[in-house]
Amino acid sequence: MTVESTARAKTPRSGVKRTATKTTKKAAAKKAPAKKATGTKAAAKKAAAKAPAGRPEPEMVQLLTPEGVRVEHPDYSIDIDADELRGLYRDMVLTRRFDAEATALQRQGELGLWPSLLGQEAAQIGSGRALRPDDYVFPTYREHGVAWCRGVDPAQLLGMFRGVNNGGWDPNSNNFHLYTIVIGSQALHATGYAMGVAKDGADTAVLAYFGDGATSQGDVAEAFTFSAVYNAPVVFFCQNNQWAISEPTERQTRVPLYQRAAGYGFPGIRVDGNDVLAVLAVTRAAVERARTGQGPMLIEAFTYRMGAHTTSDDPTRYRSDDERAAWEAKDPILRLRAYLENEQLADEAFLASIDEESDTMAKRVREAIRTMPDPPAMSMFDNIYADGHALVDEERAQYAAYAASFADTDEEGN
Repeated sequence: MTVESTARAKTPRSGVKRTATKTTKKAAAKKAPAKKATGTKAAAKKAAAKAPAGRPEPEMVQLLTPEGVRVEHPDYSIDIDADELRGLYRDMVLTRRFDAEATALQRQGELGLWPSLLGQEAAQIGSGRALRPDDYVFPTYREHGVAWCRGVDPAQLLGMFRGVNNGGWDPNSNNFHLYTIVIGSQALHATGYAMGVAKDGADTAVLAYFGDGATSQGDVAEAFTFSAVYNAPVVFFCQNNQWAISEPTERQTRVPLYQRAAGYGFPGIRVDGNDVLAVLAVTRAAVERARTGQGPMLIEAFTYRMGAHTTSDDPTRYRSDDERAAWEAKDPILRLRAYLENEQLADEAFLASIDEESDTMAKRVREAIRTMPDPPAMSMFDNIYADGHALVDEERAQYAAYAASFADTDEEGN
């Protein structure tokens, strides 16, 4: 079965028995005008408007259950050895520890802001490890796990959030673009880049990350249109973590997000975003599809943001403890650990070594951020225009004179 066929939702019948044809329905409507709904009927009508009747639950690719039991999927399978499994576990544990350290640093005043990935480790590590070095990634601002997979030093991710640089790494050295704060714009950047590499004849795949909230942005819709029309080798990876800040997914869409791809002419699929094996298998298939000239694909990783949207957010104001507890039972790291232990693929010595490595990395990151030098004040005027600009030159001169006035004051001892 091809990826295109597997991407179509296998929609079971709703179970609603049809008792009238379209003709008889129209006739009945003419004979008996609809009465104003009251009481329970009004409530039912309101519920129907929120969730269309008969809408089936979409199929979701899963290879590892929340209890850590390996299962098979008819269209997606994965051949992975013990070393790779332990590597995925290490990736997720270290990524989570770095994320926790960054959150603590923000609370201590070392960072201005931090967007946590807590709970989304499998979606990011699984997809990140599915890529080749020559593939190119366009992230949002939360893809710390993908950055880890692309070889970006964790400490480099913190510079922008400390306010000392505009990114901290060379995108072309890791084929990992700088973080994008503007919601959804990177989908267009990825599409344009993918169109370019296709014209160059390269068999490179491009991966664009965004959240469920970004699917409401026009930039994403435009990226879908262009990628489909030009058959661009781009994979759109939506991490549906259920909340666009405080806005739940059901307030944004009447259908599962992955089904939107069909309207643009390319396949979409939903994968268990807390199952690192399923994410790895699906992303591998999608990027290979892109590389071989079969065009774009949308992956919806169904996961959950267990932390706040950013450190300036208070999730207790809009979601319940019961909801979080239900998702904690599907924790991606505990799921893989249970599988490794049940299959005797990891012992206590291995698990302890990963914890020790996590502590070492956290200490290094903490020291790096606290000793990170502030940039020269005048550097804010650099790299604005490639060929310079008269107004920027004027502003630079004015600021230089302003800064020099403080030096004169200090020399006079006032």
